[in-house]
Parts: sequence; C-alpha cells; structure tokens
Amino acid sequence: MELLTGIFVTPFVQMVTLPDFFLQVLWEGFVGGVLYALIALGFVLIFKASGVFNFAQGIMVVFAGLTLVGLHENGVPAYLALILTIGVMGLLAILVERFVMRPLVNQADIILLMATIGLTIFLIGLGEFIFGGEPKQMITEELGLPTGSTAIEIGSDGLLILQHIDIAAAVIAITMVAILGVFFNKTRIGRALRAVADDHQAALSVGISLNQIWAIVWFAAGIVALATGIMWGARSDVSFALEIIALKALPVLILGGFTSIPGAIVGGLIIGIGEKIGEIYWGPLMGGGIESWLAYMIALIFLLFRPQGLFGEKIIERV
Repeated sequence: MELLTGIFVTPFVQMVTLPDFFLQVLWEGFVGGVLYALIALGFVLIFKASGVFNFAQGIMVVFAGLTLVGLHENGVPAYLALILTIGVMGLLAILVERFVMRPLVNQADIILLMATIGLTIFLIGLGEFIFGGEPKQMITEELGLPTGSTAIEIGSDGLLILQHIDIAAAVIAITMVAILGVFFNKTRIGRALRAVADDHQAALSVGISLNQIWAIVWFAAGIVALATGIMWGARSDVSFALEIIALKALPVLILGGFTSIPGAIVGGLIIGIGEKIGEIYWGPLMGGGIESWLAYMIALIFLLFRPQGLFGEKIIERV
C-alpha cells in the first residue's frame, strides 16, 4: 500500500506543493516536444510524397548542422555559411532524387525504406570523413540567435527560467509547421505531393513529374533538418549523437499520424512533456531512466488502440 501511495500520490503532491518547479518541468517538456515535432516534420514530408519512412532524416539533421559549423570553422562568415548549407541540402536533394529515388519508382515501400537506410550509412561515413567524429559547438551568437534567459516570478518565492534560445526554437518550429501546413493544403505542388504518395503510376499518368516532386520534398526536408540541427545544436553540441535523438520522431509519428503535419506538433508535445514529467516525478520512484523508454511505451499503447495515430488517415482495404 505504501508503495502504491508513493508511486501514484507522491508525484501529484509535489506538483501541487511546488508549482514553480512543475511549471519549469512543463516548459522544458514543451521545448523538447516542439523540437521533437520539428524532427518529425521532416519524416512527414518524405512520407507524404513517397509513402515511405525516411530513415535518413536523423543523419540529415546531423549532416546539415556539421556542414554549417564546418564551413564557419574554415573561415566562411556565418550567414554565408548558412546560405551555402542550404545549397548543400538542395544538392543533396537532387542527388537523392536522381540516384536513389528515380531508379525505384513504383517499387515496394520496403525497398524504398532500405534505400533510405543505405543513404543513412553513406551520409554517416561521408560526414565522418569530411568533419571528423568529434562534437562541434553550434555558432549560435554568430547566427544572431538569442542567448541568456528571463526569470518570471511565480508566487512569493518561485521562479520560472525561460532560456531565450528555447523561446526562439519554439517560435521557429511553430512557424515552419504553419508554413508547411499551408503549402501542403493550399498549393498545387502540395496537392501533387499527396497524389504522388497515393500512387506513383497514377500520378505519372496525369502528368505529375515524380522527379520534380521528389526533389522539392527532399529539399524541404533538408531545410527542416537544417533548422532542427541549428536548434538542437544550440542547446547542446552538434554531433552524431543527434541521430539517436532523431529516432524519438518515431513515437511522435505514431501518436500524431505519419501523414499529418498538425499531428507532428501534437505528438511531439505529448512525448516531450510526458517524458519530462515521467523522468522528474516518477523516475526516482522507478529507478530512473524513464526518459529513454517512456516515449516508446506511449507509442506502443497507441498502436494497440489507435494505430493510425490521432490525426492519421485510417486506411481501409477492400478485398
């Protein structure tokens, strides 16, 4: 009985008695969730255009961040390095379309998935060859990103600390989600992207260019990867460890739906806030380490009861 009380009652008592600390945990979870959503957004873009889970999105985040920092370390001014990095991600999109996606038109989804796994291994090797394997510091101040923090008084003696870089990350992520949502739903190219995802052959038959569409969507995913690399790198270092963090996008996608841009942000917030609250309040009672597996447990529960996610399309196949 005491054990059950400790697990189920004590954390809620702490939330009520220390509201400022609880708000701090919520804020940290919110920021982490927004960044998870930004990573997931790159996966959604590729899935909506090709119907395949892009396993390479995580290494694209790392590669974009390393390219930006690497160019600056070699004497290129920060904003010029940013423009050149956008160009590199555009070139990568063209090369992926030409040498990976184009030869696999109308192939099974598993073949496209294996192709993205191969692309992941290639980019890891290329990144280590060009930039080395050591973590690098993001050029936060050089890019004009805010530093420092703001303290907000909570009650008589409580404080909520808001890091300025976290605020910037949240604003940038939400803005990108809104822009891409409008792009997919309101533009001709956005509608063409959805048609390509539904059926490659049918899209070709009505004059939609798969080559152009795939190049555009991979470039868009590259821009998202660059923004993600900058934001995550500003909060820590730019290293290949970010690729592991990017895999947290999988439970985010399961929650929100693989084809939903709003689902990416909602799923990211659920995972970010949920794992932070779990780690802080339930972690000490369960031996710690909850943050590393809680997201996947939440995703497993959703797979059992709502496999298409909160905003995903329910697919009905008639036989």
